[in-house]
Amino acid sequence: MTLKLYCFGESGNAYKAALALELSGLPWEAVYVDFFKGEARSEEYLSNVNEMGEVPVLVDGDIKLSQSGVIQQYISDKSGKFGGKDAAERYEILRWVLWDNHKLSSQNGATRFLMNFLPEDKRPKEAIAFLQGRLKAAYKVLDGHLEGRDWMVGDGLTNADISCCGYLFYPEPFGFDRKDWPNIDRWLSNIEATPGWKHPYDLMPGHPSDRGL
Repeated sequence: MTLKLYCFGESGNAYKAALALELSGLPWEAVYVDFFKGEARSEEYLSNVNEMGEVPVLVDGDIKLSQSGVIQQYISDKSGKFGGKDAAERYEILRWVLWDNHKLSSQNGATRFLMNFLPEDKRPKEAIAFLQGRLKAAYKVLDGHLEGRDWMVGDGLTNADISCCGYLFYPEPFGFDRKDWPNIDRWLSNIEATPGWKHPYDLMPGHPSDRGL
């Protein structure tokens, strides 16, 4: 059965799920959500897809899951990939997925949105500066962890990598420059070199240019 992922190209959280699906080898298809026209907040979406009004959402027959970390774990359970080789690795992967959701992706997503997807005269400069300060601290943690490591946990790609890279491949400016963080840059290159890897705008439908940006 083909899995369905409700997603759109600009969403780094959706990218985590889409990339895990693509690299897992499981059959899947993207269901485009027109987020910027309010589809995720429509009564139909809230009633039938996700009451949280968010993407991604994974549908596998009668199973429907939201939240990228949950979807990644489901893909691991179904495919046997990205979940770690033993209990110690599984808990370490979970530690980094939760850290990313709280400290990295949530703030990357907000900063990128404020800097690129709002009209210029409505961009809150003080909020952006505050978020970028917090993100700099998060990048420092990530770069330090990757010193001497090819992967976040263990000796291969796991959900920790897929989660933490979620927003870092996007080209829009939000205060992250790979060249400023050599260990992160090297690690992202390792992910890009993984067979089957695709950029978020090549993996999911939806691009800022569709809205004239």
